[in-house]
Amino acid sequence: MLSNTLRSAKLGSGPARIENLRVENYRALKSIELKEITPFMVLLGPNGSGKSTIFDVFNFLSECFQFGLRHAWDRRGRAKELKTRGQEEPIIIEIKYRETPRARLMTYHLAVDERGGKAEVVEEWLAWTRGKGAGRPFHFLDYKSGQGGAVSGEEPDESGKRVDTPLRSADLIAVNTLGQFAEHPRVAALREFITDWYVSYLAIDDTRGQPEAGPQERLSKSGGNLANVIQYLKELHPERLKKIFHVLRERVPRLEEVRAEAMPDGRLLLQIKDGPFEEPVLSRYVSDGTLKLLAYLTLLYDPEPAQFIGIEEPENFLHPRLLPELAEECRRATERAQLLVTTHSPFFLNGMRPKEVRVLYRDEKGFTRAVRASNIAGIPEFIDAGATMGHLWLEGHFGLGDPLVNAGAPRTKGKST
Repeated sequence: MLSNTLRSAKLGSGPARIENLRVENYRALKSIELKEITPFMVLLGPNGSGKSTIFDVFNFLSECFQFGLRHAWDRRGRAKELKTRGQEEPIIIEIKYRETPRARLMTYHLAVDERGGKAEVVEEWLAWTRGKGAGRPFHFLDYKSGQGGAVSGEEPDESGKRVDTPLRSADLIAVNTLGQFAEHPRVAALREFITDWYVSYLAIDDTRGQPEAGPQERLSKSGGNLANVIQYLKELHPERLKKIFHVLRERVPRLEEVRAEAMPDGRLLLQIKDGPFEEPVLSRYVSDGTLKLLAYLTLLYDPEPAQFIGIEEPENFLHPRLLPELAEECRRATERAQLLVTTHSPFFLNGMRPKEVRVLYRDEKGFTRAVRASNIAGIPEFIDAGATMGHLWLEGHFGLGDPLVNAGAPRTKGKST
């Protein structure tokens, strides 16, 4: 969770926003850059096109900050499985972001590799634009293999003193270390921003569990603490919970109430009551779609949402007609967070705008490429004429996305990312 000070500032001026993502040598992402990322972005493409890999880049960075580089590196199979085949250069992840929509553009650069069988941060820097953006960005944090330093202060610039602070180990993230100190507020803001990211891998079976009773503020990645979050909202944010139930009832016929009841043995039971019946039903007997929709609404209506939310393939288990409405719920959530969604669903896509959709494909060498749907020839004109994104995709107007017809690059106009 973000600190109270940072969260108060953001609530008054809008959430942090990622504007660009550049990745090199990460599995099939040999070299890719997504520019002008919108508050709501959808990744679309056939199986194996790289959607999940881009999604995992955000999860990898989040895990590096939460649990350390070694944890994130090892659980993905180390360099043998993480690095692009045949590449000797380090993995590079670079994001351009703003702490608030009107703040200065900042760039965070992280290069990691494996040396002597161990993961290492070979280069890391943090920079921001000067004044109104003129001139080269000023690097106020610079590290290589655990050696480097930073300029402190609210607005670090050339006049500030750069203090060298060696890290205890070359696998430590400098932003994670220095961001714990009050004299580095810009570094601290980035640390808290990335640590706060929520990248979902929702598992329906986990939502049916019976966790130990006790309120919890945020849904876990798998959704295993859904009952605990319902309990938290009931106790501290009843109006927010009432809104979630209202939206859920509009989507699920006859649903009347959701309960999280503490049992004598300390377990917490999630129960759902249908209108025609007197007794509620345990979550283990509730439909997959109802539980998944409840989990997504709990996430999107979080009183203090993560600044960045990733959702992978929300269409699974949900009725197709609910997906455009879920897309609109996601859009409403962008007032307080930035959302990234991967999908195969034309129904979810019908709720999207061309500039919000990136279509992924593999080039002739097998590497992932991306094109903005609004840059595909003919798409803006079709939309202006009343067509929807999902129907255009199904009819083959994107020039790719149908694994049985065409896996090549689309006809584009102008920039491709």
